Amino acid sequence: MDEVEVVVAHSERATLRVGDVFLKVDADQARIDREVEAMSLAPVPTPDIVWRKPPAVAIAAVPGKTLGRLGESVTAPPAAWATAGAAIRKLHDAPLPPWPGRAGRDLDKLAAELDSEGEWLVTNGVLPADLVARNRQVAQAAFRPWTPMFTHGDLQIAHVFIDGDEITGIIDWSEAGQGDALFDLATYTLGHEEHLGDVIAGYGSDVDLDVIHAWWSVRSLLAVRWLVEHGFDPFAPGCEVDVLRSRL
Repeated sequence: MDEVEVVVAHSERATLRVGDVFLKVDADQARIDREVEAMSLAPVPTPDIVWRKPPAVAIAAVPGKTLGRLGESVTAPPAAWATAGAAIRKLHDAPLPPWPGRAGRDLDKLAAELDSEGEWLVTNGVLPADLVARNRQVAQAAFRPWTPMFTHGDLQIAHVFIDGDEITGIIDWSEAGQGDALFDLATYTLGHEEHLGDVIAGYGSDVDLDVIHAWWSVRSLLAVRWLVEHGFDPFAPGCEVDVLRSRL
């Protein structure tokens, strides 16, 4: 054990890697509780809990590797993306957890948040008005009735580990709960639109592409300010601002 690696750190939580163990420290104990329970309920491979002592939980690393990260060029074959799609479908078909997740936020409140963020982005010169307006228009398709499913809530490509044609682990369940299934599919394919068809093929059912596009716009519009304020770069090639530009 040569060093402690800071995986991510900001005012809400921090994740450190020490050897083969990830140490997660969260200011919100209820969020840690939900994350641990979600992993116990999910019918897909999840990391083992090494130990738990509030406000921290130690989680074992999972084997395999992710397909990549937002902003990276991904060379994984279509079958790997389809494997992820099949795992997502298995999660969505599972019995519901008893709490709402990030993918199940109240739509009226979400719309108000989206309008407020859009106004801030334009007023502060972060993004041009036409880009924000177009993506707010695209985002409207997400605001429709949906059937609650067991959702991960933050299913970034970097959170799903694959070895060959098997899922070896899905990590970071702090936003899990009841929600809109298409939110998960959109999050997983954010910035990798060319692989959406492969994921849907593995998922195994018809998907409303307008809603997927809408969630790309929602997630990106809501992320830009947070990323800037926490030292990340949404303007990097292939990241959130490029996703917004792709809707023009």
